[in-house]
Amino acid sequence: MNSSFKQLRLDGVGRAYPTASGATVAALADLHLDIQRGEFVALLGPSGCGKSTALNCLAGLTDLSSGRIWLDDTRIDTLPPERRGFGMVFQNYALFPHMSVQDNVGFGLRMRGTPKADAAQRVAEALALVQLEGHAKKLPGQLSGGQQQRVAIARAIVIEPPVILMDEPLSNLDAKLRIEMRAEIRRIHGALQLSTVYVTHDQDEALSMADRIVVMRAGSAQQIGTPREVYGSPCNLHVARFMGYRNVLPFAVTALDHDRITVQSQGVALQGTAMAVPAGTREVAVAMRPDDFELAAAGNDNAFDATVKAMEFGGRTSLLIVDSPIGELFVRLGGVFQPGDRVRLHIPPDRTLAYAEEA
Repeated sequence: MNSSFKQLRLDGVGRAYPTASGATVAALADLHLDIQRGEFVALLGPSGCGKSTALNCLAGLTDLSSGRIWLDDTRIDTLPPERRGFGMVFQNYALFPHMSVQDNVGFGLRMRGTPKADAAQRVAEALALVQLEGHAKKLPGQLSGGQQQRVAIARAIVIEPPVILMDEPLSNLDAKLRIEMRAEIRRIHGALQLSTVYVTHDQDEALSMADRIVVMRAGSAQQIGTPREVYGSPCNLHVARFMGYRNVLPFAVTALDHDRITVQSQGVALQGTAMAVPAGTREVAVAMRPDDFELAAAGNDNAFDATVKAMEFGGRTSLLIVDSPIGELFVRLGGVFQPGDRVRLHIPPDRTLAYAEEA
């Protein structure tokens, strides 16, 4: 397979499964996605949303029910997995426990009949890239979880694939190691300048690693965009909730001018940003992220009073649960608070997002 490709394209890819009743249910529906060489794309969503099905369709482990997959001008969805030439990193590492690190890494090269001298050099280069030069003779059981994951990555990249597919590769690691491995995976991706398709349910992983994020729900792509776009301008309430907008409350619309909206609830009026709210809409759901609140200064608009009900200490900031005229809210603020404290909260209009959907 061509490792100097320009584009991997999913053209209306779908996968449906029959049910006991004879009907079919779509695990993946009409996914259109162009992935450029050197791009890091994260498929993000909760369990059962179709992200792993999409990855398995790319890998050739799951047949398509509809659509096509292209690598430049070559159609590859009709090819078996071994002829696609993709590297894959699994959640559980999938290392051979009886083989040394270097034998695990070189397994794919042996299956391809690569000459021993060439294979040995490529294995050494891959181990150097993942910083495991001194562990070549060890067995996987002698390594930490993070080191085993590096072996799995080395095995995937040593065959010089056009695309690397990663399926929740960090989910079995502890929190500190996950953060370290994020940086490692991104470093390796940058060094190789290949394409990476990365499946995760973790928003922080996707935001910190990806060039573009595909947010998925019930087999379909809800939004495709850069981390900044998906984080700052979720296209619908599902994406907003998944990206951390924990406060979603109903409001009445009092004024609407293109993307500027004024809403009101229980005597509190807020200026906000309309996210594709049609003219004439009377009720909206307003989404606000806890991190976007701040203590109001004198003269602040978009402000209202609240009472602290509970607090979860979080170091530099704490997560407060507050009662307010518009309802119970989650608010993240710096400072020391106690239940019963009165606070006046401010949220900027561009972080007050209104959707023409039910809360």
